[in-house]
Amino acid sequence: MASDWIEDIPALRRLDEPTKAQLRDSAVRKQLPRGAVLFRPGDQCVLFPLIVAGTVRVQRVTESGREIVLYRVSTNETCILTTASLLSDDAYAAEGIAETDVTAYIVPAERFASLMNVSADFRALVFDGYSRRIATLMSRIEEIVCTRINVRLAERLLSLRGNDNRIFVTQQALAADLGTAREVVGRTLKSFERSGWVKLSRGGAEITDAAALRALCDAERD
Repeated sequence: MASDWIEDIPALRRLDEPTKAQLRDSAVRKQLPRGAVLFRPGDQCVLFPLIVAGTVRVQRVTESGREIVLYRVSTNETCILTTASLLSDDAYAAEGIAETDVTAYIVPAERFASLMNVSADFRALVFDGYSRRIATLMSRIEEIVCTRINVRLAERLLSLRGNDNRIFVTQQALAADLGTAREVVGRTLKSFERSGWVKLSRGGAEITDAAALRALCDAERD
């Protein structure tokens, strides 16, 4: 039923009933396949998505062509660039790509503006998500600036590994995640391989000494 999705999202359950009714009346369910582009730099924002399943990757492409992942938006989260664009009527400054299959309920910009004007609960929901994402983004900037690339790469490899210690990801994708060049990732992976920590293969790698990678990360944090 159309009403079920609101009760499935913890943040929306706290909304007053008139606001819930307006969302049910206006939101349209959309299913986007992995790789679908939700928005590009220069696009005007005409909707407010509420993601109920999947992950959207928000990234910026520099003038030199390097991709940098700014953040990801997952289930029950909101996109700070979307909120900023709707509030300021400015165009997007980055692109959003479905990293997995995504299910979302799409609220038109006009209804978003109306709810922001009349519903204190909805305003609180939007600004809470906005402030949380700002904090996450600031933390990411600090990480890129202050944490050595070998430590960040080790942390990312550990987070991506499956039960068999295999990782299926390209060096380009790792570079975008870490905010660096693919060549830097390649050199660092080679150094890990020489140390016996990973075994590289086309399109991925296998972690052969997870304890050593964790020790590298722990030493940086101490």
